[in-house]
Amino acid sequence: MTEKPQGDQPGDDSAAEEAVLKAAEEAVSGAGADELAAAKREAGERTADLQRLQAEYQNYRKRVERDRATVREIAVSNIVESLIPVLDDIGRAREHGEVTGGFKSVAESLETVVAKLGLQQFGKEGEPFDPTIHEALMHSYSSDVTEDTCVQILQPGYRIGERIIRPAMVAVAEPQPGTQTTGEPDGDKADGSSDS
Repeated sequence: MTEKPQGDQPGDDSAAEEAVLKAAEEAVSGAGADELAAAKREAGERTADLQRLQAEYQNYRKRVERDRATVREIAVSNIVESLIPVLDDIGRAREHGEVTGGFKSVAESLETVVAKLGLQQFGKEGEPFDPTIHEALMHSYSSDVTEDTCVQILQPGYRIGERIIRPAMVAVAEPQPGTQTTGEPDGDKADGSSDS
């Protein structure tokens, strides 16, 4: 008569499990095989539903994190994009030796802040021309190059991660016509045989 109700104390989990097992055994012994199979099938369906819901929740969390990162990247790039003309002015002032004194520390601080936000400057003389990141404003021929090459950077390009904020404005030189040695002798023979 002094039995304690189950679940009142933290150590009663084993007693609760025993009671559940005893009730299940009684149900199995009293129930038919069809009822047992139906119960197992229903338990399997509930387990599958739970797993499906858990997978959907995990996909939702990943999608939200991805969207949050995309929104942050867009917001940062919009802010940094408005600072690019200021960075261009600082670059021109630096080329003319006008970045001195207090203005020098302000310029360096601004460049440090935008670098921390992920802004990277690109475009160097001598690198191969890539139309996905360069915008050709001038064109010339040169015997000094073997492929389309950026020979002058008129305005540097900027990117954040893989996103191009502004392409580099460049002058491009391509090899002199007739100076390429690979493949042309075969082309000349083919042209010569077709004229005959």
